[in-house]
Amino acid sequence: MIKAIIRPEKEYEVISALEKEGFYSLSKVDILGRGKQKGIQVGEIVYDELAKLMLMVVVEDNAVEQAIASIKKSAYTGNYGDGKIFVVPVEEAYTIRTGNPGL
Repeated sequence: MIKAIIRPEKEYEVISALEKEGFYSLSKVDILGRGKQKGIQVGEIVYDELAKLMLMVVVEDNAVEQAIASIKKSAYTGNYGDGKIFVVPVEEAYTIRTGNPGL
């Protein structure tokens, strides 16, 4: 499973890029968080947590690098806060409707 935390304004771009590569299935969650920069300061106001979007995409092992490359390219702005990508193993998956195992 690839968990990508991205800027919310990059949502359409990242999802479109994944679809072009054949990765259609995903889940997304609006989240709040901060990275190493500990938020952002605008004038006197400090924002400890910033709005982000987490995309979760489960792909076959042989497609992980392709999906990551697509996310990195489409989410990139070159500024702090572009996001983070995490890869975690998925031991099993089942389709609820059929009960069948597999992606």
